[in-house]
Amino acid sequence: MDFFLEVLTGGLLAGVMYSLVAIGFVLIYKASGVFNFAQGAMVLFAALTFVSLWEHGIPFWGAFVMTLLSMLALAWGVERVVLRPLVNRPPITLFMATLGLSYVIEGLAQLLWGSQVHGLELGISDEPLEVGGMLVSQFDLFAAGVAGVLVLILSLLFNKTRIGITLRAVADDQLAALAVGIRLERIWMIVWAVAGFVGLVAGLLWGARLGVQFSLSLVVLKALPVLIIGGFTSVGGAIVGGLIIGASEKLAEIYLGPLIGGGIENWFPYVLALLFLLVRPSGIFGERAIERV
Repeated sequence: MDFFLEVLTGGLLAGVMYSLVAIGFVLIYKASGVFNFAQGAMVLFAALTFVSLWEHGIPFWGAFVMTLLSMLALAWGVERVVLRPLVNRPPITLFMATLGLSYVIEGLAQLLWGSQVHGLELGISDEPLEVGGMLVSQFDLFAAGVAGVLVLILSLLFNKTRIGITLRAVADDQLAALAVGIRLERIWMIVWAVAGFVGLVAGLLWGARLGVQFSLSLVVLKALPVLIIGGFTSVGGAIVGGLIIGASEKLAEIYLGPLIGGGIENWFPYVLALLFLLVRPSGIFGERAIERV
């Protein structure tokens, strides 16, 4: 039983890392109704910018602030060059735009900082820590704490502020929001800027775990099952979906792996997501679409 709880706890904490990436998707989807395929490239760009500045002798917080400013500039550029000309276009058009944007951002990162692999040490030990008789990664505990703070801040932003109310209005009906005087381009820039900040946090944590390399952008693929299970419109759902994916893949690897072969951890989350699509396509916390015909 102790071993089961240890595996479960490790899986839950690892799932938080997936949630950090999924939150960025949720922010964009809530404001524009489009799946932002460029979120993984934003995670890579943020991590590569930070580590490159840090390696050039800029202190940690200085590099963090400069990277955050670069993400804000990136959000402004995306809104002006890509999103503003595509206002009121079909969602598939915006999705294809973000797909192309992901390659542009990756190419820009390579142009600015090169393509070599960087190590990133945040000063947080990944050694196990005994908690209640179980061994838990200190790094995973830190990541869980960071994710909890982000969820709290974003929940307050969406539910308690005027900007949050405006974001929900735009998400419900863009044409109606424009009709009452809401500046759609301003809202999109705010959302992309916040998503850039989330991408920076996720990039630092994932970069410290895997190293800062161009395969880091593929972390978006692991966020897909998280979004399908938790729902595309819920920040809390991204956390819950990440916990479910993290726990299920670890338990499946330990208990089902010896029976059907190793490597189950890589594809089991997608099987679980497929089952959710068959039973509850909108996810646990997603909003069901109701259309009149």
